Amino acid sequence: DLHGALAQVADASATHLNSLRIFLFQCTMQITLFLAPVVAAVTPTEKVVQLLEGMTKKAQEEKTADEAAYKKYARFCRNTAQDKGHSIDDANKKMDDLKAEIAMQTADSERLGTEIKDLDQKIAEAEQAMQDATELRTKEKADFEAHNTDLGESIDGLEQALPLLKSKMGSVPQSLLQLAAKRQEAGQWQNVWHRLALMQQGAEGAPEAAAYEGHTAGILDLVQDMLKKTEAERQALIDSEANRAHAYELDMMDLTDEVEYDKTQRGNKAVARGNANKAAADATADLEATTASRDDDKKTLSELNSECAQETDDYNHRAETRAEEIKALQKATEILSSDSVAGSATKHLPALVQGVSLVSLRSATPSKRAKLLEFVQQRASSLKSEAFSLLAAQLSSTEHGDPMAKVKTMISDLIDRLEAEAGEEAQHHAWCNKELHDNKANRDDLTSQSEQLQAAIEELAASIAQNKQTVADLQSEIKELEAAMSKATEVRNEEHSRNTETIQDAKEARAAVQKALDVLKNFYDKAASADGGYSGNQGGSTGVLGMLEVIGSDFARLQSETEAGENEAKADYDKFMLASGGCGYVNGAEVCGSVAEKTDLIKSTEKRIKKQNSAKGKRESELSDTQEELDAANDTYDKLKPACINPGVSVEERVAAREQEIANLQEALEILDA
Repeated sequence: DLHGALAQVADASATHLNSLRIFLFQCTMQITLFLAPVVAAVTPTEKVVQLLEGMTKKAQEEKTADEAAYKKYARFCRNTAQDKGHSIDDANKKMDDLKAEIAMQTADSERLGTEIKDLDQKIAEAEQAMQDATELRTKEKADFEAHNTDLGESIDGLEQALPLLKSKMGSVPQSLLQLAAKRQEAGQWQNVWHRLALMQQGAEGAPEAAAYEGHTAGILDLVQDMLKKTEAERQALIDSEANRAHAYELDMMDLTDEVEYDKTQRGNKAVARGNANKAAADATADLEATTASRDDDKKTLSELNSECAQETDDYNHRAETRAEEIKALQKATEILSSDSVAGSATKHLPALVQGVSLVSLRSATPSKRAKLLEFVQQRASSLKSEAFSLLAAQLSSTEHGDPMAKVKTMISDLIDRLEAEAGEEAQHHAWCNKELHDNKANRDDLTSQSEQLQAAIEELAASIAQNKQTVADLQSEIKELEAAMSKATEVRNEEHSRNTETIQDAKEARAAVQKALDVLKNFYDKAASADGGYSGNQGGSTGVLGMLEVIGSDFARLQSETEAGENEAKADYDKFMLASGGCGYVNGAEVCGSVAEKTDLIKSTEKRIKKQNSAKGKRESELSDTQEELDAANDTYDKLKPACINPGVSVEERVAAREQEIANLQEALEILDA
């Protein structure tokens, strides 16, 4: 499986790749020390010491340069992270302000929309009332004109009938029927003529013409009376029409003014609503842009922190490796510079120029082989390296055999082993690249999803908290209003009781003062008119009576002012209770107070909180699933790191080092072959 493969690769890498590089270099140096020919006057030991010192200096310079570069990079990480953090904080604050602005503008738009809808209904009702009034007025006018025409024709007929009746006095009763027949143009008044004739016939039993003459005056009076009544009816009809026309004009003026005012108000509210919608849309667009920018900054900051942390780990590994390298180089330089090595090299190696063979030299200086063997055995023990152990065993076996052949074989085997490992590492590197690429793409996608869900959850949580605070504030305000209403009721009851008592006292006092005034007036009026010497203290009574009248007027004023104050206080109390409490009717219109409005707002807000909690729970469930997937991807990445990410040396550096090691070993073979 993947875990086992990664563990095997990691073990192989830890056991062979890192230690083998050091082993090959030290082995090459030691082989050069004992096997390379002497060139000019510089001994091999001195040459190796020079190489080691140069390598130590280079390692120290690279360590210093790497440290300076890392400090610069770390400073960049700190500054960039700080800047991104400030940008994210500023964006979050701006987002909160924009959300508040959007909520306020949306609430204003909804309120204005409701008010516009109410005005539209009110305007439509007023216009319908105007149309209905106009239609009714048109019908009334038509009825008036028809009725007025009929009455006018009747009056004309009656006025024309009077002279005819007067001229026909003494005629037979049939004259009325003849008159009715001649008045066919009188329209509906034909019935009047017939009725008059028939009524006359019914009363007299169709008498002779001479007998009818005595009744003509009664018929004439009847016609005159009908004329007066018809004229009065017509005048009443005209007056009624004028009153209806005037009332219609007043109603139309009131309705027209009301419609014009409501249309003006509607226009103003429509403009205000348009402005609120535009402000909400602008704030929404700004919020989306700010959110996108904030999310980009958060993603950049997360990637930066990850890269900086990785670079810190890489730097620490590099620093540790370089420190160990410098320590090893210095230790090797110390060993080669000691008297046991450098002194012997100065003493014996120059003899090689005079033809001393390697075999005789090796036989003559067994302490050098022992020193090399001891060094290799120490490295094998400290590094727990199989390769060093193998080399130590091979060096021990060459104690009495052919050292040249065995060393050449050992070097050839090492070269083959390095080349095989190079092929394996290339294949392993390609596999690592693919696995790391796929894993990073998956982690980035899951991280983005997680951050988006977390942002949505935080936004919902903030909105829920704000709505809960709104509910708490509204409940507190309702309690304060109810307390104020209770206090107002208590004060009003006390005030009413006090005013009632004051009014009753004033009434009783007025009555008592008036009674006293009546008693005194009656006495002094009677005393003044009585005969006798003493008529009472008329002079003193004038002042007393005047004072009593003033006192009576004061009690009257006290009563009227208290009654007025009571009425005003009651009106103020009723107005306050209606404005603060529930719903009621004023002048036929329903009015709702603050408590009812706040209670409705609490209900709507609690419904919104319930929906938001449901949405938040859904987002949290999605976040949990996404986080599980991300944790699994991170676990896979942690398993890939030991095998695919070398904290100290890059793949390119390992390839270059291996090629250099192979070249050094091949050079050693060439030297041995020469």
